[in-house]
Amino acid sequence: MQEKNKPVFDCQRCGQCCTGEGGIVVGPRDQLRLAAHLGMTVDVFLRQYTRARNGKHLVVTGEDGRCVFFREGKGCIVHTAKPDVCRAWPFFRGNMVDAVSFAMAKEFCPGIAREATHEEFVAEGRAYLQEHGLEAQDGKHEANALLPE
Repeated sequence: MQEKNKPVFDCQRCGQCCTGEGGIVVGPRDQLRLAAHLGMTVDVFLRQYTRARNGKHLVVTGEDGRCVFFREGKGCIVHTAKPDVCRAWPFFRGNMVDAVSFAMAKEFCPGIAREATHEEFVAEGRAYLQEHGLEAQDGKHEANALLPE
């Protein structure tokens, strides 16, 4: 059971969730926000920082296997403009609907409170996603992880 007033998730900026190819989908809102943040057009942003797969644009990884926007010792260099899927971590659909996925995420991510129950995680996650407008509206172009249950 989670201690009252202590969040179920508190990002440790470890970069674990920034590692691996293919998970950072940038939907239309993300593309506009990131392109503006980087001072370029959306077309240039898409060519330089993403690859298309199944009708969606995914952020490419660097030689180290991490998101191209992650820097060791600094973290996310586009933090204020980061994609919605990054803003939502760890409150992904799979972790919200499946206790086993949640348990795996808890082992993987040091920011998820070890004593948190799945029910507590889901309650905090729903509130967080709604408060920040992070539920996907368009599964064809946005991250499936952000689609409502």
